Amino acid sequence: MAINEDKIVKKNLHPYRSHTCGELRHSHVGKTVRLSGWIHSKRDHGNLVFVDLRDEFGLTQCVIDISSPLFTTIETARVESVITVTGPVVERSEDTVNLNLDTGEVEVQIANIEVESRAEVLPMLVAGEQDFGEDIRLRYRFLDLRREQLHKNITLRSHVISSIRRRMTEKGFLEIQTPILTASSPEGARDYLVASRNHPGKFYALPQAPQQFKQLLMVSGFDKYFQIAPCFRDEDARADRSPGEFYQLDFEMAYVTQEDVFRAIEPVLAGVFAEFGGEDLVTNPPFPRIPYAHSMLTYGSDKPDLRNPLLIVDVTDSFKDGGFGLFAKIIDDGGIVRAIRAPSAAQKPRSFFDKLNEWARDNGGGGLGYIIFDIDGDAKGPIAKNLEDERRDIIRSITGAVDGDAVFFVSGKENDAAKFAGLARERLCDELMLREKGRFDFCWIVDYPMYELNQDTGVIEFSHNPFSMPQGGLAALETKNPLDVLAFQYDIVCNGVELSSGAIRNHRSDIMIKAFEIAGYDRAIVEEKFGGMLRAFNYGAPPHGGSAPGIDRIVMLLADEPNIREVIAFPMNQRAEDLLMGAPSEVDEARLEELCLKVSVPKSTS
Repeated sequence: MAINEDKIVKKNLHPYRSHTCGELRHSHVGKTVRLSGWIHSKRDHGNLVFVDLRDEFGLTQCVIDISSPLFTTIETARVESVITVTGPVVERSEDTVNLNLDTGEVEVQIANIEVESRAEVLPMLVAGEQDFGEDIRLRYRFLDLRREQLHKNITLRSHVISSIRRRMTEKGFLEIQTPILTASSPEGARDYLVASRNHPGKFYALPQAPQQFKQLLMVSGFDKYFQIAPCFRDEDARADRSPGEFYQLDFEMAYVTQEDVFRAIEPVLAGVFAEFGGEDLVTNPPFPRIPYAHSMLTYGSDKPDLRNPLLIVDVTDSFKDGGFGLFAKIIDDGGIVRAIRAPSAAQKPRSFFDKLNEWARDNGGGGLGYIIFDIDGDAKGPIAKNLEDERRDIIRSITGAVDGDAVFFVSGKENDAAKFAGLARERLCDELMLREKGRFDFCWIVDYPMYELNQDTGVIEFSHNPFSMPQGGLAALETKNPLDVLAFQYDIVCNGVELSSGAIRNHRSDIMIKAFEIAGYDRAIVEEKFGGMLRAFNYGAPPHGGSAPGIDRIVMLLADEPNIREVIAFPMNQRAEDLLMGAPSEVDEARLEELCLKVSVPKSTS
């Protein structure tokens, strides 16, 4: 079966491959080819051994007779070794055709083989769908990335970014890179700091976002800017947030209103989700605009999942001074009561209600009260027994409940009750299996409060982006209660995931000084920390605004992955550790001395 090597050379075959492992078809039968890739699997069928050879483009079956002098080479090469095989393409017999493979009609008879790199015993399998712990997956990420689903996710990410770039460029945006080494900022999350060798005792900061720079680009006369921007924040991991770093589609526009920003980015996002979302339906622009206050009342969240049909309503007045003493007392103490209609839940067994009540207690609530409106018209449950008939009728009317439904209640201080009602809404949706499938439901959350009260300290703080323009401008800051001032701030949400925050920016230094003063920053601090922007605003700054949808979260939604680490090539673990490269790591004393640093590790408290 050996092939004359001189003949192969005359065919001008590439030293590693004439074709990829996903390329061969029936039309290639009879041709001599050369393939390189990883040994995906081996199967011994008596006199023949079949080798599935894999590269990024697909998989090709190769076959060798055990009588071949090359058999020992195949036999001793472990799975995931890299090999180069040469041989003729032959047609598979009818009973061995694999319709699940693009190359399934043919196979390559191995006439020559070179082992390019031998694999040791694997710490985790690449073939198959076996689950492995996060520590193993991240420590051997290069193996994990060979696995089919994760490899598809990273490929999808690349295609999504390319599509976004094309769409933004077509809309007239210029891609401009902003600095990675910059100044520390007092707002937002913790900075990652970088010691300066040339300026002992001073530090650069990695940007939490290109916020100030993109505003300065507008002041510099650029009309539309964007970049796929790396951002760095020293914060804890979550399922939808990676510790350390993330990427966002950062963009800014001059001379725009809030609606102009929406009209610019909606077709980009809708187009990307339609392009890569398969058969799933995508919200057509314009996306719904939902005021923050309405979102917190109706959904109990500022990132509502609109696939969930359940709505929250306020029923405080129905319980005020009523017969159900617990809620009446909470209301007297300044609390509220929110209600959620659960369609057809009256037919559920008692264990359903007990389970939800237990869930509420386990998650910090006092319980989850309910009224069951039975199919025969009776109202059942502890609340129904103690509440006047006319009050029950009002609750039915407000919630839209009909016979066969149940209504669940959450009570407490307004902020706490609103948020817990949001959790209960999501839990009920899942328990009743009401969430719509096959959809990407977008919305804008608008009219955010400019400030909020820190419940622990009693101090007024920025609620969102400190560089936003307050609605009403300087007059609003000077005449209104700060907690009543709204801002031109907005978030874009898809399926309950916040994709971005954005705002129409404050482009006037006098408004900026006043806005920061209300949040506890005096003029000197603002001039020290944001002097560059203040100076720029004093030399003619156009009105401007923008947003920054998160790339990682976009791909996570499109890949239908519950964890953001599944769409990042080399993520850190939840403790912000890179197990593959061993970061963070200690630095030798000579390097510390060069940077004028001394490490003082706190003593363990354990």
